[in-house]
Amino acid sequence: MNSRPDDRIAGLTLIELLIALGLLGILATMATSSFAELSAKLRISSSINHLVHILHLARQESWRSGNDVVLCKSRELSDCEANAEWQDGWVLFHNLDQDNPPHVDPGEVILRQGRAESGVEVSANRRAFVMRPFGLRSTNGTLVVCNPQARLSARAIVISYTGKPRITDTHSNGNTVHCALPQTS
Repeated sequence: MNSRPDDRIAGLTLIELLIALGLLGILATMATSSFAELSAKLRISSSINHLVHILHLARQESWRSGNDVVLCKSRELSDCEANAEWQDGWVLFHNLDQDNPPHVDPGEVILRQGRAESGVEVSANRRAFVMRPFGLRSTNGTLVVCNPQARLSARAIVISYTGKPRITDTHSNGNTVHCALPQTS
């Protein structure tokens, strides 16, 4: 049986297959890097939202109870620890005796505990943030949240003297927020 050119089976040549696989590989690489960046942004957003929620809760609880409410860094999630890092974790508690530096004493209720999302770095220029009732001056300062492995800009939560938090990407002078902040007392 003679085969004519019109009777050939349609298919891909080896070159066409290699080109298609090369394009598929490029698209997969682009999708993977975009997914990793999206995932990093979501972890940062989740950590920021959690911290802002905690700060609003601290402010509200201070007003409701008439007592100081403290947010401090804690590795063990049970007491303030000066040598802990903010990404290790934090506790929110009623500081009934108003000790300074803050410390969870017997009878002082821990309201919330938390940690940063995996891969997220949290730093601050304060060891603790104290929310005070009745318009008294609270601790102002800045919490910086970033992902050092991803090439994303850091985001900051700036806490005013009234205890009100706001989120920003830049400092008041217009400079971009960077990952680490030096700690002051």
